Amino acid sequence: MEQFLKNLCEILELETPPSPEKLLSEIEEWDSLAIVSFVAMADLKYKKTIQLSDIGKVTTVSDLYELVQN
Repeated sequence: MEQFLKNLCEILELETPPSPEKLLSEIEEWDSLAIVSFVAMADLKYKKTIQLSDIGKVTTVSDLYELVQN
């Protein structure tokens, strides 16, 4: 999870990684560009194909992590 949070921090251009419990709706930087970047990161770093419909179902940072793990 630690590396995932670092990768997410990079995508969102945050100084400190968000907590796993953080709601995505509370992260100002979580926008359409961040979503596209997340999909690309999942593909490149985790070899996972993430559908936009999957992202629409998640609410927390931890949920995003579960997407790349399954």
